[in-house]
Amino acid sequence: MARAGSMINNKHGWRYDLKKYKIIYIMFIPIMVYYIIFHYIPLFGVVISFMKYKPAKGILGSKWVGWGNFEKFFSGPYAWRLIRNTIMLNGLLLLWGFPAPIVFALLLNEMAPNKYKKVCQTVSYMPHFISSVVACGIVILFVQSNGLVTTLLNWLGLVPRADLLAFPVYFRSVYVASDIWQAVGWGSIIYLATLSNVDMNLYEAADIDGAGRIQKIWHITLPALVPVIVVQLIMRIGSMMSIGAGKVILLYRASTYETSDIISSYVYRAGLLNQDYSLGAAVDMFNAVINIFLLCSANYVSRRLTEESLW
Repeated sequence: MARAGSMINNKHGWRYDLKKYKIIYIMFIPIMVYYIIFHYIPLFGVVISFMKYKPAKGILGSKWVGWGNFEKFFSGPYAWRLIRNTIMLNGLLLLWGFPAPIVFALLLNEMAPNKYKKVCQTVSYMPHFISSVVACGIVILFVQSNGLVTTLLNWLGLVPRADLLAFPVYFRSVYVASDIWQAVGWGSIIYLATLSNVDMNLYEAADIDGAGRIQKIWHITLPALVPVIVVQLIMRIGSMMSIGAGKVILLYRASTYETSDIISSYVYRAGLLNQDYSLGAAVDMFNAVINIFLLCSANYVSRRLTEESLW
């Protein structure tokens, strides 16, 4: 009898859940519709990666070429340069850009709760709300031959007094520094929110035991951040082959393609400017498959080593 009652409860559990959280499910409907229309239905268009797609003929009338677009890309002169540049730029962003919000959150957390802390937070958030076009315009002005950043670095003897974006060797440094400037404040929010939930009794107990500030950060603050850091790191590794083309296109020049040209910027030029939609789709599909593999691998390794994972 008890087992039968349990089966009945399980059978009608979803109805109870739907009734209890009706408002939440109603709020979720527009989001679900958005993702279905703009993210899942367009997935069928990936078939043009295997075609010589012509908009006038459509998908059904275009010629099927199989792996021809992939072969065209990998046999071309730019494939390995694009892959190398994408990985190196993402690697630098992972090395310097990923820990920057964590360090910034730790510094803010150590500040006394006063108006200066609030000012620092507000000022650090502001670059995130600047559009990419405006932000890149500011960066271009700062790194020109007479720009503020170039003048300062030249005074320190680090760079020549010239337009830094005109030299391939400086592009990655400029890109990574500008990305940190834009993202460090906004990226620290999730870590600050996590730290706000740390039990203050732990810090009081550490004070009684004679622990210093560094010891409290190492043994209390950082362990509290580990689950969030792991999840963020998995997601970051899962996008190692992806960088938004917009900012790169706004900053790079033909003279810096050697270090600045990445997969997404090539997809923009090949797919839109040259109207080779099939080639652009094929390269983007290759990019997505690698990202999925990296995401699953990072999630598996994290689950085995730290017991923290996305799934």
